[in-house]
Amino acid sequence: MNTDLIFDNTEIAFSLKSDSELERAYFLFKMISIEPLVRIGTAATNFAIKAHLPIEGLIRSTVFDHFCGGVNEEDCLTVIDNMYSKGVSSVLDYSVEGKENEKEFDAARDKVLKIIDFAKTIDAIPIAVFKPSGFGRFYLYEKISSGKALSKNEEEEWARVLDRFDIVCKKAKANDVAVLIDAEESWMQDATDALITHLMEKYNTEKPIVYNTLQMYRHDRLAFLEKEHQKAKAGNYFLGFKLVRGAYLEKENERAQEKGYESPICESKFATDQNFNNGLKYMMDNLDGMWLFAGTHNEDSSYLLMQLMEAKGLKNNDPRVWFGQLYGMSDHISFNLANKGYNVAKYVPFGPVKDVMPYLIRRAEENTSVAGQTGRELALIKKEKKRRKI
Repeated sequence: MNTDLIFDNTEIAFSLKSDSELERAYFLFKMISIEPLVRIGTAATNFAIKAHLPIEGLIRSTVFDHFCGGVNEEDCLTVIDNMYSKGVSSVLDYSVEGKENEKEFDAARDKVLKIIDFAKTIDAIPIAVFKPSGFGRFYLYEKISSGKALSKNEEEEWARVLDRFDIVCKKAKANDVAVLIDAEESWMQDATDALITHLMEKYNTEKPIVYNTLQMYRHDRLAFLEKEHQKAKAGNYFLGFKLVRGAYLEKENERAQEKGYESPICESKFATDQNFNNGLKYMMDNLDGMWLFAGTHNEDSSYLLMQLMEAKGLKNNDPRVWFGQLYGMSDHISFNLANKGYNVAKYVPFGPVKDVMPYLIRRAEENTSVAGQTGRELALIKKEKKRRKI
């Protein structure tokens, strides 16, 4: 298979972007490539939101519309339909972060249930997603992960968290919609992992419905994957895993240094890449018992997965293998893969502008810290502008 240049086809990559949207993308990635500007912009945006300054319109027409589908599910439908016309599915991601009360947790659960209903009737949305901290207090996950006993009130609170997870997974199973559960910081992840393993055992009896997320910048995740595989074989259930590199690198390293423990993060970018690719290989060698959602913006890893699929004689659209990228990023990977018939889904964040800002700020900071990512985006947009003569 000649995969050498498929991601260089900018005509396919940006086929949905008008000239003005292409110009906006160029402007945004240019801004994101300047680290001091990202820091200043982040501080200014946070201040403006807290001070209730009228900046929502500006944010909406620039960074929000580039990286988000809309303010609610219905608002996202145009984006969803347009992408599906090019073979790219959508994972609607309610990206409201930092909520800390029961009312908000119930609202997040209801939002995911609504998305699962949506997914049942819209082919373009085959997958739902949520963050554990959207369904319960971060502190609770952290306390359980550290092995400390919960108070009576906390036990009741945790029972409500379990109930939210279960209601969503039960509905997903009834609607035959996969649900991806995101990973977060390592010091809360043990509680999440144990809970998701229990839900896999309960709902992944015929095929994976519930998916956990493995952040492969953690050097212990491959061993965790192998251990989960043994459990699933013994318990006769399927595994679903989304593989990503990880989104909390600086935070993880800073906390480890501050508290004096060994960082869970791989020692280098090269080691992380190797760990991610080894995870892909392990899962592809065991596809009879586990299904893969490869969340990656890395071209080499994407090519590797394509080659592994070909070596195993799999069709490009084998239902056990999905590629995923974030909306507004790596269109050259998403749309060129879809054009070749692979299963591809974009994470499409949505929510009220001010509530989605923490997500958008993290995206900007992430792009700044990932060497080469923004430069590659800019080079491809430049190439397409030249092709269109704009």
